[in-house]
Amino acid sequence: MAINPKDLARHYFSLEEYFALEHVGDARYEYWNGDIYCMSGGTRWHSIISSNVHFRLQKGLEGGPCRAFTAEIPIFSPALPPYRYADASVARGELQFKTIEGMDALVNPVGIVEVLSPSTAMLDHGPKFTIYQSIPTLREYLVIAQDEARVTHYTRLEHGAWQRRDITDLDESLMLESINCALSMRDIYDGVTFQSELIETVKLN
Repeated sequence: MAINPKDLARHYFSLEEYFALEHVGDARYEYWNGDIYCMSGGTRWHSIISSNVHFRLQKGLEGGPCRAFTAEIPIFSPALPPYRYADASVARGELQFKTIEGMDALVNPVGIVEVLSPSTAMLDHGPKFTIYQSIPTLREYLVIAQDEARVTHYTRLEHGAWQRRDITDLDESLMLESINCALSMRDIYDGVTFQSELIETVKLN
């Protein structure tokens, strides 16, 4: 008789088990109410886009009051402890960190960037965004697709609501008002080849 995986008891991971895993090797993990998800690895496009964004942010913020961080720096998430890993983040002014089991988690990001992958798309637009909204200092959130030219730019308005804008034109740029830094779509996707372009190349050849 075949066993239905849904009938199997799900293992609930404790925070102690999670922290033990976090301190083994170089992989990064996130804790979600008893579940543990590996955040390391991914496609080359994911890596290229993440690197592009961090490089452009770092370059655009040079000499100013803001600092850009890579995915190595976790972000403290008060709505769902202990912390989340974003593909890039930016803090303004004095940096604030909370040390959690030996990990320094950024407390005061003003901007957070996530690059989508098939396994995280629903998470980044839904539950993870909700959790990020609990960070008082957060003002802007970018969700970047890797299989097409699409950046979703969420901005926190003065009364607390969030405004959404989708950018799909490679000739456009988006302005991050909270850090006074612009990102062009072509810079974000520099070095990335989309599936449609690959198909067109095959047809031409």
